[in-house]
Amino acid sequence: MTIIRHELKQGKTSLLIWTGSIGFLLVICIFLFPEMKDEMDGVSALFASMGSFTAAFGMDRLSFGTLIGYYAIECGNILGLGGAFFASICAVSMLSKEEKDKTAEFLLTHPVSRVRIITEKLIAVLIQIAAMNLVIYALAVCSMAAIGEEIPWKELTLLHCAYFLLQLELAGICFGISAFMRRGSVGTGLGLAAVMYFLNLIANITESAGFLKYITPFGYCDGADIIADGRLDGAMIAVGAALCAAGLAAAYIRYSRKDIHA
Repeated sequence: MTIIRHELKQGKTSLLIWTGSIGFLLVICIFLFPEMKDEMDGVSALFASMGSFTAAFGMDRLSFGTLIGYYAIECGNILGLGGAFFASICAVSMLSKEEKDKTAEFLLTHPVSRVRIITEKLIAVLIQIAAMNLVIYALAVCSMAAIGEEIPWKELTLLHCAYFLLQLELAGICFGISAFMRRGSVGTGLGLAAVMYFLNLIANITESAGFLKYITPFGYCDGADIIADGRLDGAMIAVGAALCAAGLAAAYIRYSRKDIHA
C-alpha cells in the first residue's frame, strides 16, 4: 500500500487539475443549455445539412433540442478527449518514471517484488481514473438538477460508463507501453489518445472504414449509437478489453524481466 499512497500523492495535483478543468467545462455547457434550447431546432437542421462533418460527430442522429442529445455532442467531446488524455498521461509514465527520475535504485532495493510494484502502480492509476469519473458524473447530475431539467438517468449513465471504459482501455495500453520505455513520455500518451479519436472520426465519415470502430475505444462511445440503442456495443467493448488485457500482460512480462538502470 506504500507505493499506492506514494503514487496517489504524486498524482494529486494532476488529478485535481484535470478533474477541475473537465468538470468546469461540463458544468458551463450544461448551464448554457436553457438559454440555447429554444434555438436548437434551427441549429440541428443546420448541422444536419453539413454532410461528412455532421456524420463525423454523430450530429445527424442527435437532436440539440434535447438535453441528452446536447450533452452527448457538446459534453461528450469534452469528456471523451479530456478523459482519454488524462488516463493516457497518467499511465504512460507510471513504470518508466523511476529511471527518468533516478529513483529506481531506491525503489528496487526494498524487499518488494516487481510484480507487487506493477500491481500497486496499476491500482493507483485505476483509483485516479475512477475518482475523476465519479466526481464528473456527480457534477453532471447536480448541474442538470440545478437547471431544472429532467435527468435522463439511463442514457447519462451509459455515456459515462462508456467513457470510463475508454479511459481504462487507453490506460491499459499506455501502462504496457510504459514498461518498454526508459523515460516517461507524455507525448506518447497524448499522441495515442489523439490517434484513436481521429480514427473514430474517419470511421464515422467513411463507411468502408467502419472496421476502425473495433480498433479505437471511441467507437463504443458514440453518443448517437448509445442513445438510439439504449445499450453499449458488447462486441466493441470485448475487443477493447482484449487490447487492455494485452497491454497489462505486456507490462507484467516486460517489467519483470527488464534491466532497469538506476
